[in-house]
Amino acid sequence: MKLLIKKTDNDGRLALITDFLTTSWIIEVADSSNREELAHKILDADAMVSMNWPTDMPPAPRLQLLQLPGAGTDDIAFDSVPAKVAVCNVYEHEIGIAEYILSAMLQWVIGIPRMDAALRRGQWYGSHLSGPRHDELYGKTVGIIGYGRIGREVARRARAFSMRVLACSRTPRSSDGFVERVDGMDRLPAVLSASDFVVLALPLEPSTAGVIGTQQLARMKPGTVIINVARGALIDERALFEACREKRIGGAVIDTWFKYPAEGHEVAEPSNLPFRELENVIMTPHASGWTEGLRPRRCRMIAGNLDRLARGEPLINVVKQPAGSR
Repeated sequence: MKLLIKKTDNDGRLALITDFLTTSWIIEVADSSNREELAHKILDADAMVSMNWPTDMPPAPRLQLLQLPGAGTDDIAFDSVPAKVAVCNVYEHEIGIAEYILSAMLQWVIGIPRMDAALRRGQWYGSHLSGPRHDELYGKTVGIIGYGRIGREVARRARAFSMRVLACSRTPRSSDGFVERVDGMDRLPAVLSASDFVVLALPLEPSTAGVIGTQQLARMKPGTVIINVARGALIDERALFEACREKRIGGAVIDTWFKYPAEGHEVAEPSNLPFRELENVIMTPHASGWTEGLRPRRCRMIAGNLDRLARGEPLINVVKQPAGSR
C-alpha cells in the first residue's frame, strides 16, 4: 500500500511513523505547492497524511484514508473529500496542554518570575520579611468550557490541587469523579460567575465562535482569569482586550490568537490590539501542546491507523466515515 505525506506535514514525522508501522507501506513525500507532483503522486495513494484538504485537490481515486497529524479540522473542505475516504485525526496534545494550564494558574497565584526578578535587584518582594503574600490554587474554582480530552485532563490535575472543578459542554453528563457535573451550554453564565479561572477548551464551530463576548465577560468576578488554549475566535477580541485593560476581570492567559503568521513566516502580530501592553495578560505563541512527547505519541497513533487500514480493521478517531460504512 502507498502512503503520501505532504512535505509541510512531514517535519520529522516520517521517520517516526515508519518506526512504528508493523505493516508494509511505500511512503512518498509530496510538495503541495507543486501541483503536477501532487497530482501524480496522489493518483495511486491509499492513504495521505495532511492537515488540510482544499476544494481544488487533484483526483485521488484509490485513496481510502485522509489522516490528520493533528486534532483540528479547520482546513478540511469536507464536501470536497471523496465520499469513500475516511478522515481521522489524532489528539495526544491534551497532556501538554493540561500541564500548561496548571502552570499558568500556578504562575498567576504564586508569581515566581516576579519574585525572582525582584530578588535579583536585591528586593525581598513577597517574602515573610516584606511585601504581599502570594495566593494558592487550593480552594479555587476552575470552570472548564468544553469538556473533552483537554477538559478532562485539566480537571484531573486541578482536583489534585484541591480545586473545585465546574464544566459545561455541548454534551451535558454526570460526574466522572473529577468534575462535579458537566452542564449544558445553557449553564455557561452560572459557571462563569462562579469561577476564579475559566478555561476555554471548545472546538471552533459556527455555534461556538464568539461564545465569550462582552456579556459573558461581565458575568465574571473582578479577579477571574480566562485561559484560552482552544481557538482565538472563541472570544470577542475587542471585548477581551477592554475587559483586561479596564481590569473588569483579573486578566487573561492567551495561547491561541486572532492572527497568525503567513505560511513560511515566523514573525507576525497576534492581534489587531496591543495586548502586549497589558500587565495582566500572559501571551504565548500557540505553544501549550507543543511538547517533546507530542510527536512520538501522535506518530504512534498514525502508524496504528495505517496498520488498521492495511489489515482491514476499524479505524480510530474517525471524524468522517467513508460512504457505505456502518
